[in-house]
Amino acid sequence: MITGASAGIGLELTRKLLSEDWQVVALNRSDFPTDDMSIQHAVKSGSLRIYKTDDLADYASLRRTLEEIKSKEQRIDILFNNAGGSFPKLSHSKQGREKHYELLTVVPYIILMELKELLKIGRLKTVINTSSSALKFTKEFTIDILERPKTFRKLLGPYATSKLALSLWTQAIATQLAKDDIKIRSVDPGSNNTLRKGKQSGLPFLVGVLMKLFFSPPTHGANKLYEGALGEHRNKTGVYLLKGQVAGLKFKDQARNVLERIQAIYEHEFLQRNI
Repeated sequence: MITGASAGIGLELTRKLLSEDWQVVALNRSDFPTDDMSIQHAVKSGSLRIYKTDDLADYASLRRTLEEIKSKEQRIDILFNNAGGSFPKLSHSKQGREKHYELLTVVPYIILMELKELLKIGRLKTVINTSSSALKFTKEFTIDILERPKTFRKLLGPYATSKLALSLWTQAIATQLAKDDIKIRSVDPGSNNTLRKGKQSGLPFLVGVLMKLFFSPPTHGANKLYEGALGEHRNKTGVYLLKGQVAGLKFKDQARNVLERIQAIYEHEFLQRNI
């Protein structure tokens, strides 16, 4: 299963897996390219099954889509928590939290928790969270900064902090998931040109220019995620992979705090409103 499968790295990962005869479950906000015949053929044959949500960071919409997946799918071998994005200004989710944090940190946890039973009966029982090397630029880190930042910087502000938080809870939850034989890793997909026409970017101007000129195509990132799931580190859990190698994380002492906070959000907001 791939979230954010219809564009960029997620689309290339979908294409790669389909070419190897995997069955792919896609959780998307936007549509796949209509002119991609291999994608359209996979949809017709049933090897690509698409589930749509209006907004991954809107719990009501996300809940409906996850319930549909749970009712229709038999198992999940690998969950790629890949959906993301960077926003050009400070904005908030319907739940009132900073939107990068909601989408990049909290929502992947909700998806994992909701689909854990399908993972438990899967063959590979693997979760890959798409992280970012931007996390190394984080200078301050607290739960309050994550949820309600007082300042905003493109890429190096809430985006980087939220990706760090994602990798920290990935590390913190590994022991708990191991009880169900589930392995989890966060993976930096490297520098990829994921600019999309007509879509406002949350990148600083200079980074956008460099991306067009020098960054790799999204196939590079797709390969990094694929290797993160099936490559040499496939038996490790809780690690952060950077350039294909296990790397350290800043603010490791905050990992448990992040996990406890997003678990509380899941229990008291996502689950309670479902009752």
